[in-house]
Amino acid sequence: MADALPPPLSAHLEEYAEHLELAKGRSLHTIRAYVSDAESLLHYLVVERSSVNVGDIDLRLLRSWLAGQARAGSARSSMSRRTSSARVFTAWLTRTGRVDADPALRLASPSAKRALPTVLKQNQASAALASAESGAAELDPIALRDRLIVEMLYATGIRVGELCGLDVDDVDTGRRLVRVIGKGDKERSAPYGLPASRALDAWITYGRPRLATDRSASALLLGRRGGRIDPRQARTAVHEVLASVPGVPEMGPHGLRHSAATHLLEGGADLRVVQELLGHASLSTTQIYTHVSVDRLRAVHDRAHPRA
Repeated sequence: MADALPPPLSAHLEEYAEHLELAKGRSLHTIRAYVSDAESLLHYLVVERSSVNVGDIDLRLLRSWLAGQARAGSARSSMSRRTSSARVFTAWLTRTGRVDADPALRLASPSAKRALPTVLKQNQASAALASAESGAAELDPIALRDRLIVEMLYATGIRVGELCGLDVDDVDTGRRLVRVIGKGDKERSAPYGLPASRALDAWITYGRPRLATDRSASALLLGRRGGRIDPRQARTAVHEVLASVPGVPEMGPHGLRHSAATHLLEGGADLRVVQELLGHASLSTTQIYTHVSVDRLRAVHDRAHPRA
């Protein structure tokens, strides 16, 4: 927000942010979004009600605030998150005695229409990975690292944050497994195949030692200065690798995760196995990939069947 909140509201917001940071189960990205939403709501309280008393936040104000966000062009998914965010904030206000009753108990959530993700075709994935392997042929450490990034993301379907958080000891090279700490600090194992194993061996043997410094500690993937790579650098690597292959749609690390899940299902993997591999808490989240596969099947049928 451009304008600072009045001191009483600013104090509430700071304590709320501290509460979210101490509580487990939410990512840093989610915490920032929830704090930003709470700040927006408090500014709206000042403008709409000329009040610095959080007790004046009621259901009507919450609905009015959300309606304004919708008129400003927020996507349905963003509106759903803001509704959830408002509920978390007002529940905290109630639990800490700042308001007498939770005004968001009757706040309805908009149904977020889930768009089908963009995924690579299997031959496009093969071409992209072949391009990364070719780029690493001269054993440049950055090229070796970027090859491992795309290989590991596609091989395991893990999230980019999970990949960047890996330590060397999190990789079981004998069984070709990576130990991942996912959302909610939940641990799972993800297998990877021979191509990713070869990329890993090349990185550990020729790439990582040339970038490692005292800052590296046990991080598996390193930046140019030797520190642990961050998700932004990994996204750049994925974009550059995919951009080198003509006809491949533009996407980031999450696109490789989508592609891995889709190709697993197309290859006959059980939906619950894919759920476990991806670390989804709900099977309904994984089911979106069955729709992608069905759409592909229908497209092939329409092109190939004489009576389609």
